[in-house]
Amino acid sequence: MIEKPYALITGASSGIGYQYARVMADRRYNLLIVSNEAEAIVEKGEILKRDFGVEVVALMRDLGQQDSARELHEYCIMNQIEVEVLINNAGVYHDRDFINDTEKFNMLILNLHVTTPAMLTYYFGTDMAARHKGYILNMSSITSDIAVQRLATYGATKAFLKNFSRSTHIELYHQGVYVTCVRPGAVATTLYNLKPSAVKAGLIVGYIIKPEKLAKKAVRAMFHKRARITPGFLNHVLLLLIALLPTCVLRLVRRWHIF
Repeated sequence: MIEKPYALITGASSGIGYQYARVMADRRYNLLIVSNEAEAIVEKGEILKRDFGVEVVALMRDLGQQDSARELHEYCIMNQIEVEVLINNAGVYHDRDFINDTEKFNMLILNLHVTTPAMLTYYFGTDMAARHKGYILNMSSITSDIAVQRLATYGATKAFLKNFSRSTHIELYHQGVYVTCVRPGAVATTLYNLKPSAVKAGLIVGYIIKPEKLAKKAVRAMFHKRARITPGFLNHVLLLLIALLPTCVLRLVRRWHIF
């Protein structure tokens, strides 16, 4: 018999995903944490058990594979894991021209940012709707509104998550399932390969946010049933400024190697 609900967090072996796991454990949720880093996810699972005294299932799964969402859902059915909160956090990032990246990476980012979170929402969202209770949090980015060079697949897949989240928020709201989209700017993790000096400066001015702070803000917004959250005042300013730039200016930025 299923006793306590679980929070399922993807990409939970480090960075923002691990902080999501800590926030949910602090709220007394049992955890199903998933990552493609076998040793790291087991290690983080033991730390979470020790620190919070909750049940933790740590799984190594490659969520960049086409059928990974279905397989993960089947695992939960077989092991009677009732997921009340789904946090689609797993992601990858390259600051590189689209055609200069590899076919393997381009397929990975499309599966990881589009196919897998959409199908996890489909499988687990269906279960939540049947119970009339559940929460889904999707990690987008402010780049979902910024179509610029070297972020073609990253920004476009994050735009999918933004629009997908808004649509499913409307569709599922009156069934007791609440979908929230989080759109951060830069976060102080290793994902973006930022220099330590740049991270320090960004934290001081407020453009960069610490992962633990982001996780707390995002989870709070999710439980308040908000459709979307974009943390940080400067991110809103940046979006307004970039929206004013015509494509011809962006081409000049490219030509003159400004960015």
